[in-house]
Amino acid sequence: MPRFGMVIDTKKCVGCMDCVVACQTENDVPQGFAKDWLVTEVTGTFPDLSMEIRSERCHQCDNPPCVYVCPTGASHIEDWGKTVQITEDKCIGCKACLAACPYGARFTHPDGYADKCTFCIHRVKEDLDPACVSVCPTHCMHFGDLDDAESPVNKLLNSRESHVVLPEAGTKPRVHYLK
Repeated sequence: MPRFGMVIDTKKCVGCMDCVVACQTENDVPQGFAKDWLVTEVTGTFPDLSMEIRSERCHQCDNPPCVYVCPTGASHIEDWGKTVQITEDKCIGCKACLAACPYGARFTHPDGYADKCTFCIHRVKEDLDPACVSVCPTHCMHFGDLDDAESPVNKLLNSRESHVVLPEAGTKPRVHYLK
């Protein structure tokens, strides 16, 4: 059974926001909300500065606090792909999952349920990449099975140094950023 994850090459990302627009369009995200977004981080001390542009979304954590705090089971881990998903009609809109997510990846949909990136699981089930991955003009985004040693995402992770966002949160995120 796969365990899906994403690898994003921060050296190739130019911050064009095609991933954000593709997500909005594919998932009919309400205006004013986002399931993915860009973060620009500058580190160092002048004149030795470096900048990283990251496309961020739900990190599909292996240890997801949003699932553990959900009182109804609406937030859950799917068997196939081990992705964190939300059953809209089971969500009571209590916002416990929004508070539990250290990444701010969730929002309350105008219809009253918690919403977030799904890794476009509806596309993945049709053997397609998530919309954000499929439109990236620099091909910096990669999607696949992190448990398959021969998968392209694992080969990328083994080829270069990488990091995850907020590793100290202990959530074991599955979106990795190549340095």
